Amino acid sequence: MPSELQLIINILINFITAFLIVRFIYYNQKQSKKYILTFLSLNSTLFLIFNFLGNIELSFGVGFGLFAIFSVLRFRTDTIPSREMSYLFVLLALPMVNYALLDSGQYAALVISYIFVFALLLILERGWGFKYHESKTVLYEKIELIKPQNRDLLIRDLQDRTGLSITDVEVNKINFLQDTAELKISYEGSNGDSLGSDDD
Repeated sequence: MPSELQLIINILINFITAFLIVRFIYYNQKQSKKYILTFLSLNSTLFLIFNFLGNIELSFGVGFGLFAIFSVLRFRTDTIPSREMSYLFVLLALPMVNYALLDSGQYAALVISYIFVFALLLILERGWGFKYHESKTVLYEKIELIKPQNRDLLIRDLQDRTGLSITDVEVNKINFLQDTAELKISYEGSNGDSLGSDDD
């Protein structure tokens, strides 16, 4: 097979793999387009760098060097959340794996690697086998319910109003002038929680 055709096939394999991860695992959870350009462009560019450098050790050194630079900069204008940083690391490591295994013709190992990465991301994103507890600070106006004897009523009211499975409530501040209280609610979280949380 001509080297140019092999390069095109390898580029497509790498891009399709990255696209499947971004579109069907990352995007499906929060449907945010904010980092899609970053993920796919860095993944594809890094794979091209590996191919054009030609030397595996040199290519890997450059790849890890680029990742270190991106990690230090943190894109300076916008701090990347830990979830997106994890995806960025996966999508920067993917071209290294693709280049090494495609270059040596280890297609079975490549398929096994893909299956492992896809399964790992799916399991972690869906929370299979894990129970997540998240927290959120809310401003609450029914100040009579913050009394200890009304705790069950308070939790029930918060659950009805937020739709969350609340496990604990803490009173952070009380404003008697405005009859409001700042509450920290802990609840069983899900990756699709539309309210967001205070925890990263």
